[in-house]
Amino acid sequence: MTEPSAYAFHNDDISILMLSSIGWQRIRNAEYSFDGNERPDSGHVIFQYTLSGQGWIEVDQQLIPLTKGSGFLVKVPGNYRYFYTPDSQPWEILWLNIRGAEAARIWDMIIAQEGHVIRREADSPLITALWELLRAIGEDKVTDKYLLSAQVYSWLLTLVRTSGEISKDISAATSSIILKAKKYMRTHYAEPLTLELLAEHCGVNKHHLCRLFQKSEQTSPLAYLRERRVEAAVSLLRTTDQSIQEIGRECGFDSPSYFGKVFRDYMSMTPKDYRLKKLEFPYDAIYYE
Repeated sequence: MTEPSAYAFHNDDISILMLSSIGWQRIRNAEYSFDGNERPDSGHVIFQYTLSGQGWIEVDQQLIPLTKGSGFLVKVPGNYRYFYTPDSQPWEILWLNIRGAEAARIWDMIIAQEGHVIRREADSPLITALWELLRAIGEDKVTDKYLLSAQVYSWLLTLVRTSGEISKDISAATSSIILKAKKYMRTHYAEPLTLELLAEHCGVNKHHLCRLFQKSEQTSPLAYLRERRVEAAVSLLRTTDQSIQEIGRECGFDSPSYFGKVFRDYMSMTPKDYRLKKLEFPYDAIYYE
């Protein structure tokens, strides 16, 4: 898309998440001002992102500048006002307006984590996905309410995921270490891995690795490893005729008794019981991640 554009959708269906409007706009007029208690679209939520220039929002008894890379989330109605003043450069924005209880729930969660004003880079997954949604409507002429609802919900999941990552305050270097550790455990779970071996593979000491993993994943590396081993065992129990002892050994458990104990902790039954209860538990795989 090369020029600003905006699209609105009118539908009385309240059974699904609905996109009310979406747009790309350049604001130059001081008359641009919205009071959250005077808007007519009660029950809606709004996300607005600054591409360039500057606007303002009054919320939580604060006057906050909306500069490049910042976006705000508000619900209608609400005690806030966002506006443009002509003493700054034209305010270029992306926005979307959504109706639905799930969107309101997610708004509450993100505002609790980050506040009404959030920061995202222009090339971040959240803003890239917003551009993709706008292009799908403007260029591909996607107007079906169910397709739009699915794409909006996908965007909401991106918002939740990226907000969770930000709330962890994980640096790029830390993320790289965690991904390297997780990949190694997923592919080497059958081996007699230790914290020392895993830390050596990641190029850090074991205490540092444990701290990073706990902060990022809210669990320990060895707990993550056990989950991968149980996942593998569940699949083998259901899809092969190998003995339970062989499966335990193949999944990295050093003794049949330890395999049985860990399996019971996760599945609340023995490996033998799980294998027998095909009707009650008809799963070929179970994932804990």
